[in-house]
Amino acid sequence: MSDHSHDSHTGPIKTPAQLLWTSFFSFVVPVFIIIGLVFFVTRGDKPSAGSVDPELATAIRIQKIGSVELRDANRPLESGAAVFKAQCAACHETGLAGAPKFGDAAAWAARIATGYEALLTSSLKGKGAMGAQGGGAFSDIEIGRAVVHMTNAAGAKFEEPQPPVAEGEAGAEAPAAAQ
Repeated sequence: MSDHSHDSHTGPIKTPAQLLWTSFFSFVVPVFIIIGLVFFVTRGDKPSAGSVDPELATAIRIQKIGSVELRDANRPLESGAAVFKAQCAACHETGLAGAPKFGDAAAWAARIATGYEALLTSSLKGKGAMGAQGGGAFSDIEIGRAVVHMTNAAGAKFEEPQPPVAEGEAGAEAPAAAQ
């Protein structure tokens, strides 16, 4: 059938010692590598990915989303100048992001022509680079006073908004005015 003999076929392992070392490196070493990797992954003292300060990263992840702030509804209203200084001056004194500068009649002329209500709406809801001012540290009336302060400094003749008069107060003032 065949004249070829298979006696000359040999593998790379020729001695029992080579077989022992091959078995050791093929099975035992990978088991130790897997055990080492499991230990590394499960230990708890490594920092979060991309975080230098794990305590800060944890605090940021668990911070509250919203807050409730209680304010005194009966506090005296701030003047337009005080609200301007606290809320508006950062942009309107320097002209930052295209904001019309305080007292610049030319820059305010077209805006004043739109009327007080349009300016107040833009202030409360935001316009262009200016964020919404409504719902912040000041009431809508105080923001309106700041709008009047800025526009009147540029030549407008708007009247400063006053808080609405309550029903009980209006009735109490009417008889005094009639006398």
